[in-house]
Amino acid sequence: MLFRSKAAARLLFVPLLAGASLRDRVLACLGALIGVSVVGVAGLALFPASIPWIVAPIGASTVLLFAVPASPLAQPWSIVGGNSISAVVGVLVVHYVHDPVTAATLAVAAAILVMSLLRCLHPPGGAAALSAVLASSLIEAGGPGAFLIPVVVNSLLLTSVGWLFHRYSGHSYPHRPAPVEGRVLPPDSVSGLLMEDIDSALADLGETFDISREDLALLLARAEVHAAERIHKR
Repeated sequence: MLFRSKAAARLLFVPLLAGASLRDRVLACLGALIGVSVVGVAGLALFPASIPWIVAPIGASTVLLFAVPASPLAQPWSIVGGNSISAVVGVLVVHYVHDPVTAATLAVAAAILVMSLLRCLHPPGGAAALSAVLASSLIEAGGPGAFLIPVVVNSLLLTSVGWLFHRYSGHSYPHRPAPVEGRVLPPDSVSGLLMEDIDSALADLGETFDISREDLALLLARAEVHAAERIHKR
């Protein structure tokens, strides 16, 4: 019973994200501390008291940017475009739909559609669209810019901090799939796996995964190398 309790306790601290390490989690916390600090200080200095100095979706963007910088959802266009475009969608919905519940549902749904079409899907974008509905009184009093400007500036500043931070964090940002330094991949897949095969497998599963096709191909190629080494040692 005691053994089971210890095993369960250890599982509580196992990262949910594949490949995550304690170093990465510490770096994510440090990056978040720096990122939100810069955005917050800049917002207080740039914006008048009548408009928000920082918007809530930036907190969620910070998690993606520093905790999972390789995610397609955390790339610069995803953060800046996703938040900004969703904010515009929210403002437009508020202008034409006056019932708050209807406006909230339409804003989030429309934001998902527009972000998907413009290739800047970003989960905090849904929060940006919803925030526009919740800030309808601010928009009515100060105009759309009172809400849109903080969203755009916050997103640009956060992305800039992330770009600088990840130059020294050991992670590529904007993320580009690349072989591990010093570990050359075989010129051809051992199993003959092609990108078309990966696309077909993804289509078979019918799910959307938070990893790029290129990263998935690189991961499978590295797995083939380790499998070949393991078999060779037998």
